[in-house]
Amino acid sequence: MTSKGGPDGGDGGRGGHVIVRGNAQMWTLLPLKYQKHVKASSGLNGSGQEKSGADGEDKYIDVPLGTVAKDEETGEILFEITDDGQLQTLVKGGRGGQGNVHFKSPTFQTPRFAQPGEEPVEGWFILELKVLADVGLVGFPNAGKSTLLSVVSKAKPEIANYPFTTLVPNLGIVDYRGYKSFVMADIPGIIEGAAEGKGLGHRFLRHIERNALLLFMIPADADDYEKEYNILLGELVKYNPELADKDRILAVTKSDMIDEDLQAEIAVQLPKDIPHVFISSVANFNIMQLKDMIWEKLNAPV
Repeated sequence: MTSKGGPDGGDGGRGGHVIVRGNAQMWTLLPLKYQKHVKASSGLNGSGQEKSGADGEDKYIDVPLGTVAKDEETGEILFEITDDGQLQTLVKGGRGGQGNVHFKSPTFQTPRFAQPGEEPVEGWFILELKVLADVGLVGFPNAGKSTLLSVVSKAKPEIANYPFTTLVPNLGIVDYRGYKSFVMADIPGIIEGAAEGKGLGHRFLRHIERNALLLFMIPADADDYEKEYNILLGELVKYNPELADKDRILAVTKSDMIDEDLQAEIAVQLPKDIPHVFISSVANFNIMQLKDMIWEKLNAPV
């Protein structure tokens, strides 16, 4: 307020927003691992002659496509980033205060107070990345998923003969004919009851939603091929019924242990509604045939 005139105090600027932005050039949330606190700047105070203060500068967090934001306390999903350049406000900046000019009235000409702005808004949030891949490997522990990925790509997943060796997804770029390529994801092994949270449960299943094609893997020494396949498919569908609509291929792994006659016997026992191939990652048996099948599925007309 001027010394002789009426009130002329301007409004304060709002605080900056914290905004999550989709970036198609990013593949991991690793840059955020050591940046646990993200802070936008405060708005500036208003000044005389009814000049409003500048808003605080917004803070942008770039994330890969497929990132999900959750409330840390409740676990509620707030939004998912699916498009390049997509913007979602994670935290809104606090409202700026109102200058004393707003409180002038015919009966109160010289208010000497203003409304303060809101306190800074704080919150804890979880940013979680769903794996983005063309092919997702689906199988019980020890089905040979990590071995296949290590053979067809330069990925080096940990491999050992015990369940749940793969605790986090591994991505590998698979070279194909004529300098083409596709991305394959080895994701943690599923067990019966995963949809209810047994074993790795949802930690596994959430990664499979964004795969274009599901490659089911059952070892040649399994006791019941169709039963094993139905358990795997059943867990996926219980978690998300839309997964039933994805294209599927069945690979019978470790097939270097069996001859052609035994392959023919096993083929009769396999589910009839899904194409299959017998493979051995270690012996490089039918690996190119598997790549051909995958490529054909990925590039089939919609």
